[in-house]
Amino acid sequence: MIKMIALDLDETLLNTDKTISEANAAALRQLHTAGVKVVLCTGRPINAIWGYLEQLGLTTAEDYTITFNGALVIQNTTKEALAQSGLSRNDFKPLHEFATAHGYPLDVLDFDQVYPVADLTKSEYEQMLKAPMTFTPTAFNDLPDHLFSKAVMATAPAVLDDVVANLTPAMHEQYHVVRSQPKILEFLAADMDKAVGLGQLLTHFGWDFSNLMAFGDAENDLGMIKAAGDGVAMLNGQPAVKQAANHITPKSNNEAGIAAYLEQVFTELKN
Repeated sequence: MIKMIALDLDETLLNTDKTISEANAAALRQLHTAGVKVVLCTGRPINAIWGYLEQLGLTTAEDYTITFNGALVIQNTTKEALAQSGLSRNDFKPLHEFATAHGYPLDVLDFDQVYPVADLTKSEYEQMLKAPMTFTPTAFNDLPDHLFSKAVMATAPAVLDDVVANLTPAMHEQYHVVRSQPKILEFLAADMDKAVGLGQLLTHFGWDFSNLMAFGDAENDLGMIKAAGDGVAMLNGQPAVKQAANHITPKSNNEAGIAAYLEQVFTELKN
């Protein structure tokens, strides 16, 4: 029985203009009211998606969000962490050396702010994120010695294609590398993805992955798509995601594809 619905944002729940269609919102609000947990899963911090949480009514004491692509499970209203994990500054040394050698930008994120690495090529991440987060340009050796959620390279798609081509087998072993958007490449702990955070949240409620329905479109959604009892790829999703999924939405993200699929599955929405 599906008790939790996990949703990626970009090109999944969101239209291309970064809004939630009223059809998607209405379907999810109705299921949430009926007792189904609705969980947004994103690489963003919770403050950057608060408007979406309010639109969906995910503001009760039992509502949680998976942020930083699984590294932080956070209660929506209190902002208390249910679980968090990440990387140290020392863990990012090979990545910093790689970026220095090739002239790539790098931003390192903890759970509160972003540190554009000041001794590297200037990053586009702040302009792209457009979120209420503090950006503190900092030389790599001056980064605080505490837990970080991830690092990102934000630049032109062609440059990121070059980054991916230059990654070594050792780097793939050390980091979980995901292309979350055409202009964003993320470096997480090797065992980290959205499925990790969802597993922790399911355990918190006494459930398992058989109780999960997960929607996604891109590489950074593969873990939860594969783990979920019902992994659902968007019609507009990447081929690898569609291949891994149990089902595909009948419509794209710009056509309220999530609502269209939910209406096929849940009797609550068929009246």
